[in-house]
Amino acid sequence: MKKVLITGGAGFIGSNLAKRLIESGGYEIHAFDNLHPQVHRQPGRPDLLPDRVILHTGDVSLSSNWDTVLKLVQPEIIVHLAAETGTGQSLTESSRHGMVNVVGTTSMLDALNRNKIKPEHIILASSRAVYGDGLWQSTDGSTFYAGNRSHEMLENKQWDYNGKDGQTAKALPSRADTTEPRPTNIYAATKLAQEHICRAWTTAFSVPFTVLRFQNVYGPGQSLENSYTGIVALFSRLSNEGKPIDVYEDGQIIRDFVYVDDVAQSLEKSILSPPKVAEERALDIGCGVPCTVLEVAQKLSQLASAPEPQISGKFRDGDVRAASCDITLSTQTIGYTPEWPLERGLKSLLDWVSETNNQVG
Repeated sequence: MKKVLITGGAGFIGSNLAKRLIESGGYEIHAFDNLHPQVHRQPGRPDLLPDRVILHTGDVSLSSNWDTVLKLVQPEIIVHLAAETGTGQSLTESSRHGMVNVVGTTSMLDALNRNKIKPEHIILASSRAVYGDGLWQSTDGSTFYAGNRSHEMLENKQWDYNGKDGQTAKALPSRADTTEPRPTNIYAATKLAQEHICRAWTTAFSVPFTVLRFQNVYGPGQSLENSYTGIVALFSRLSNEGKPIDVYEDGQIIRDFVYVDDVAQSLEKSILSPPKVAEERALDIGCGVPCTVLEVAQKLSQLASAPEPQISGKFRDGDVRAASCDITLSTQTIGYTPEWPLERGLKSLLDWVSETNNQVG
């Protein structure tokens, strides 16, 4: 049985991946997680983590914790999910994000060297955030990289970018093989740093390496109390409680919302189809269908029979206006095919939220 080590493995993505690997068979699965209270409100082993997963509690930024885990596990496959994920939070807690995302990654690689372990494959969970606001197209067909939306732009409610002709431009889906990464916030910068660090190490030591850039992940098991895990979880909780959803900017923020089962599928298929050692492999993982935040809020409100969403005009510094992706390369490379359309995924999440709240109540 191949030994798989999943950092951040007690989280909702890691737990879903572990369940999928257990069902397929042939793996001994270990999770390495600090069970941070911002994500895990209840102490102890999370209920979502399958019983067959061996849980190692520790901090990925501490060398001593890595040495302990690696001496016990000696993994053949590492799925590196552990990360601080708050876009806005990263602006005020930069050191925390840098310590977990950057130092945590370098600590992992140093520990592999110290313990003389050369994995067969390292898979890094990166983020759509590395693209920043990505590539935009003017009305005349020309394209340009948007840059950053300044605080002054947002204060003046200038949500979109204009092309050279002064007209509102259109955001284009990102593609890992063509779109340049241009982070606009600290979280995104740390995720891109992870990619560069891992790529340099795996190239030097001839270890196959895969980068999966996740779009906005949602689904059952996601923390409903941590405001930095994703807006769909927050929106679902508000809808379930019969409260109106507060939609930022003008509601036309574009995102690609991908269900957690599809993300777990992409990780499993990456494990089953490792790249060649010298192959550059970065793939986009989303549902492949962009939609506005207002559309998601409206769907959830309708499904939960909650009040209509309210557009407040509030904004967050560092937030990108548009984020979606073209999944063609992922389909061609690992056979990734999303199975959860948005409405089906939202209904599943709402059912879980209702059941969870009933159990708590």
